[in-house]
Amino acid sequence: MGPTWMQSLGYWTPLIKDTSLLPNTSKSLDALPMQGPELGFQADDIEAPETEPEPKQEVLENRDVVVQRVHIDGLGRTKEDLLTYEIAEVFRAKNLIDVMKMSHEARQKLLRLGIFRKVEVVIDTSQGEDALPNGLDVTFEVTELRRMTGSYSTMVGNNEGSMVLGLKLPNVFGRAEKLTFQFSYGTKETSYGLSFFKPQPGHFERNISLGVYKVTGQFPWSSLRETDRGISAELNFPLWKTNQTLKWEGVWRELGCLARTASFAVREESGHSLKSSLSHAMVIDTRNSSILPRKGGLLKIHQELAGYTGGDASFLKEDFEIQLNKPLFWDSVLSASLWGGLLLPIGDKPTSIADRFYLGGPTSIRGFSMYSMGPQSEGDYLGGEAYWAGGLHLYTPLPFRPSMGGFGDLFRTHFFVNAGNLCNLNYGEGPQAHLKKLAECIRWSYGLGIMLRLGNIARLELNYCIPMGVQSGDRICDGVQFGAGIRFL
Repeated sequence: MGPTWMQSLGYWTPLIKDTSLLPNTSKSLDALPMQGPELGFQADDIEAPETEPEPKQEVLENRDVVVQRVHIDGLGRTKEDLLTYEIAEVFRAKNLIDVMKMSHEARQKLLRLGIFRKVEVVIDTSQGEDALPNGLDVTFEVTELRRMTGSYSTMVGNNEGSMVLGLKLPNVFGRAEKLTFQFSYGTKETSYGLSFFKPQPGHFERNISLGVYKVTGQFPWSSLRETDRGISAELNFPLWKTNQTLKWEGVWRELGCLARTASFAVREESGHSLKSSLSHAMVIDTRNSSILPRKGGLLKIHQELAGYTGGDASFLKEDFEIQLNKPLFWDSVLSASLWGGLLLPIGDKPTSIADRFYLGGPTSIRGFSMYSMGPQSEGDYLGGEAYWAGGLHLYTPLPFRPSMGGFGDLFRTHFFVNAGNLCNLNYGEGPQAHLKKLAECIRWSYGLGIMLRLGNIARLELNYCIPMGVQSGDRICDGVQFGAGIRFL
């Protein structure tokens, strides 16, 4: 296959068996099959052509073809009707360039299903009595995953780490279903759960998930230990430019004291409770990266209603997250974030310590200890029913040049200003009184630090913080503070 147009397109290279589809050249080259997940190759890997690339590409673009057949070889337990949706676009290709592009897109869709270890593509002229002179056959050669796979990994949460062991049964019934068992052992939380995932054929973003789990967590800032045993059902689907999630969850919660010195307020809330809630989340994310974005924005709105489907917890919970990123000169980025939330009890029963908001720490208001702001009792922090937090960051490159690979894409320095407040509200008062209370006694901090991106899943921060607006009972971290997590203000 002639190499010139392959390099100029910048796409992966499928195997084309019949070189009569391509314009004549003075040299013949062996076909270059695609292997595994590699999506490209270097120009040094192919022999330089003797003719100019532009005429070749023009000939290819003007060559009309018809995709007569699409084959999928290597199927075992996978149902063919599932894959029909993923490869349907290939039949609409009108020229060889379109065949290449649409075959690439179909390959990506097949890999996204999570049921194949490898997908290769072969393009050949049509054979047989009904073959057209310009007919093509496209063959996807797939290798299915094993019926059972295991995994182990480490995971970083908000200032905590854990080891995760997993057992997965992919493609259980032949239509991209997935059954997963996962055990996690962490510094503050231990959990295990069984989940079932089922996508809608042809629309992978539309899927349902069912789960059963048990989670035991320790919250030293509240001298609290919580054990949750629950079941959940979740529906995910795209709507216009948003991703929507509807979820029902039933949880049997057991609260206990983590230490003998726990306050009376924490002891008073110890015991068993049952929460049944319906929740909805809407997300619009145009960022180029969720960890260290250079441009784009994020809008996330979440609502939870508990009590109307059973249980002894009744409340309405609303919270949101907004983030905007703007690239500046010298590879710098200006980022602004705003969080907020409100918890409204329904009925006469007060809200639970397990449902309230918490604020402070290296992932939110830097310069304060983890979740050590707001209402407290005898040194134990009880959380609040309303909060807001804002952050302004200037990210700048280190001496390592970004966008060139290596350290420059992993590290950033940043200058920041954070502010926020957390409190309880008297719901007999009006909205103006609520806003006034949220505007009182604002905690804030400023400083600078260095960030390290851990792949596309988490980041580490080492900051020098100067806390300001400290209120009575707040715990501060004046000076160097280390943070690790996936969600930062």
